[in-house]
Amino acid sequence: MKHPLNKIVIVIIALVLIGVIAMWYSRRSADGQAVSYSTAEVKRGNLLITISATGTIEPEEVVDVGAQVAGMVYYFGKDKDGNTVDYGSVVEEGTVLAKINDSLYAADVALATAQLQEANAKLYQAERDWSRAQKLGPSEALAESSYDAYKSAFDTAKANVALSQATLDRAQINLNYCTIKSPVKGVIIDRRVNIGQTVVSSLNAPSLFLIAKDLKRMQVWVSVNETDIGNIHPGQAVTFTVDAYPGEIFPGTVGKIRYNATMTQNVVTYTVEVITENSSGKLFPYLTANVKFEVGSSSNVLLVPNAALRWSPKPEEISPEFRTASTTETQGAANGVVWMQQGTSLRPIKVRLGLSDSTKTEVQGDEIKEGLRIITGQQQKQQTADSGTTNPFVPQIRRSRSGSSSSGSTGSTGSSSSGRGSR
Repeated sequence: MKHPLNKIVIVIIALVLIGVIAMWYSRRSADGQAVSYSTAEVKRGNLLITISATGTIEPEEVVDVGAQVAGMVYYFGKDKDGNTVDYGSVVEEGTVLAKINDSLYAADVALATAQLQEANAKLYQAERDWSRAQKLGPSEALAESSYDAYKSAFDTAKANVALSQATLDRAQINLNYCTIKSPVKGVIIDRRVNIGQTVVSSLNAPSLFLIAKDLKRMQVWVSVNETDIGNIHPGQAVTFTVDAYPGEIFPGTVGKIRYNATMTQNVVTYTVEVITENSSGKLFPYLTANVKFEVGSSSNVLLVPNAALRWSPKPEEISPEFRTASTTETQGAANGVVWMQQGTSLRPIKVRLGLSDSTKTEVQGDEIKEGLRIITGQQQKQQTADSGTTNPFVPQIRRSRSGSSSSGSTGSTGSSSSGRGSR
């Protein structure tokens, strides 16, 4: 007959084992699913709100010089420095840019000159005849019909002289057009013809040179999406960069907004002209500019990450005194809530929202302070192999100081686990 004490001992041992197993599994679960929070510090600083867009740098005023007559280009003029006119040449108003073969037009002038001389000779004869007819008048010596004929011949001669003079003037103008002159002072940014090339002038004047009047002032033609155009206005401050000078920021000002919008794949954009100084001459025409329109700015304000305003905890994570529906909801577009740890739970801090960019938001409030750590997210600690959690019922392998196993012999020589060799 077994003694009752043995049963009690067995029951106690069983309970102890059950408790140990339960504690081990509880600890394993807690270590594997422990919750931690990502936090950030409330900082004081400056905030600048911008609208980003891309554009192209353009000369402020460009003159397209064309040819009004047809012919072969046979000569290029000299620029301000005495060099042949080419890309980048600085020219004055009236500088000869090029000449077109004028043989045909010079012949037209010679022909019109001869016709004018002939008309003048006929006018001289008609004028003398008319003068004699006026002295005689309609009489027995001069019939009335002859009188009228002399007058008509004189009037016709005068008209022919005027017609011949107009023909000569036109021929002379066409001859002058063979010499292409610069209409303005500026810089040639494009030369579109070569020596020996024939230009043909029909309905449209062919373009020979493109001259920028003043490269000290440039424009940036920026394409702005219709969703942002309402925040753009003349006089607005602008900054932009170009890939040619990485890290250098150029200032500008909005000049005007063009109303002729364009649509590409159902996206409507407007062209905004940005005026900028180019006294240094660094900005070249047609560079691509990365533009930022300054919409708003704040100085020396409290800033929090936008992630902190988007995140909200579970109800059981909130301190009991703050577990109300109003603390987890934003009270209108101008208000928000951020969270901070209070012991083992969380408490809300209501804030008033100001300007915001893609990463930070300006906040105000009685409880929000500089240096306060607020929660931006939640993460769970994942159990690792070296976390120290082990099964108490699995035999453990003890390790020596050198890191080798001490559970058995290391080889046929019979050396010990301490690493000492055989004797």
